[in-house]
Amino acid sequence: MKIKQLIAQHAIALTDKYAHQLLPGHRKALDAILACRSHCGEYIIGCKQCQSYNNVPLSCGHRSCPQCQSHLGTLWLERQKQKLLPVNYFMVTFTLPQELRSVAWRHQSVLYDLLFKAAAEAIKTIGINNHNVKLAMTGVLHTHKRDKGYHPHVHFIVPGGGLTSDGKNTFWKPLANKFLINEFALAQVFRGIFLHLLFSKSIALPNGLPKKWVAHIDTVGKGDKALAYLSRYLYRGVISEEDIQTNNNGQVTFQYRNSKTNQIETKTLPPEDFLWRILQHVLPRGFRRVRDFGFLHANAQLQLKRIQLLLRVNLPKKKPIKQVSQCKVCDHNLDVVMVLPKRIPMKFSFYRILTKVKPPI
Repeated sequence: MKIKQLIAQHAIALTDKYAHQLLPGHRKALDAILACRSHCGEYIIGCKQCQSYNNVPLSCGHRSCPQCQSHLGTLWLERQKQKLLPVNYFMVTFTLPQELRSVAWRHQSVLYDLLFKAAAEAIKTIGINNHNVKLAMTGVLHTHKRDKGYHPHVHFIVPGGGLTSDGKNTFWKPLANKFLINEFALAQVFRGIFLHLLFSKSIALPNGLPKKWVAHIDTVGKGDKALAYLSRYLYRGVISEEDIQTNNNGQVTFQYRNSKTNQIETKTLPPEDFLWRILQHVLPRGFRRVRDFGFLHANAQLQLKRIQLLLRVNLPKKKPIKQVSQCKVCDHNLDVVMVLPKRIPMKFSFYRILTKVKPPI
């Protein structure tokens, strides 16, 4: 079952129920997914050897489309593997308490940015105060739970060591005993920094905000598996279309893996509610879901190279990515002859709450 088909079949029900909550970014995502590989234009590829030509539809390129940009996740993962160090890695997860989720939804760009900044600052503070090292990290924002409910949190991959100085020289210091910090202490530091940043933005806090927040630390070995996990949802939607099982009798059933039991479970929702559950995770335009800090930042490449030389890192060879297609007739390479793009039709984007006009799907 394709999400594109669900949008086309249930557009009116979706806009009837959620028109007052659909943001411009949601509408653009709906238009893009609906037009993907059908109304985005095409390109023509041809073989000079046998003079055969084929028309190939263009994809929409939207980062929430399940049919697009999967190769970008692979490219990101290959770049991150070039930064790996021969040390133990930690995955540190910071979660906003449930009482702040409504605030995060109303101020998405601001709150997601503060989540990144507060979490990174908490890790840096722990590194300096508890280990006397400057830690580096790569963070990825997730806004969903396993069942695709709204649940903003950020994962950080942290190398088990950092840079320190004796006043004269700067050198590498590994973390001992595979231990970073007590989770409760880290959560308290994160809470203090986040509330301070939130106060500076003059955003009102809800009543009953808990004193105990959640931070979770896992040891993840060499870090490559954790990076592979984080790369899954970077450049595509939050659900694989293979997990959508049925669309019968006005109900959509999808599967997910329960994080506590590790068992596959299913959830059944009306189509418009299922689509809304997916749309909640469309990020604001231009927001960076992935961020690097410390010596893993793009501006610190020279510093990272020095650390890799110091630790005698044998970097994995970059895998060549072949994007050349072969002719099915004579097996020669195909060339792009012409690209004919089209503007994505704006159907949901033109729909207005105050009118009774339905989107022309």
